Amino acid sequence: MPKSKRNRQVTLSKTKKKGRDHKETIVNGIKDAAEKYGCVYVFSFENMRNQKLKEFREQLKSNSRFFLGSNKVMQVALGRSASDEIRPGLHKVSKLLRGDSGMFFTNLSKEEVERLFKEFEEYDFARTGSIATEKVIGVSSYDYDFFIQHGMGFGPLGGSCKTAIETSNL
Repeated sequence: MPKSKRNRQVTLSKTKKKGRDHKETIVNGIKDAAEKYGCVYVFSFENMRNQKLKEFREQLKSNSRFFLGSNKVMQVALGRSASDEIRPGLHKVSKLLRGDSGMFFTNLSKEEVERLFKEFEEYDFARTGSIATEKVIGVSSYDYDFFIQHGMGFGPLGGSCKTAIETSNL
């Protein structure tokens, strides 16, 4: 048969998909953690920085384990119903995995986990779409009552605007 002449999407990336093997390692890791640790917590996050999570993981490495990944894969690992869950009640935990969420396996008490999560809150610069938490009002000591002629522009030849910004004190 002749080749189809319709337009097809061609991937130019040389990166290989993770595939089934990677998903199976995540499932096995979650099953091992469910057997090893007594408690599991589901947490959600928003605009999370990878470096901050890495520091938190390093801090709790000795007695805890974090899992972030596809919610569906983590649900399969825990069991979606009472018939295929790996420990009693874990299918209820799998229903909590929605949106940007992860799992935290540990042997620490509930109070200790709450304290650790509250203490680790760190401020960082805002990303696009985030809502401002504080109102900042700048007062300038420079008088902006000047006239810019139509032909001056704001480019390298018309430096009046640049000078005004450099000399103002905010």
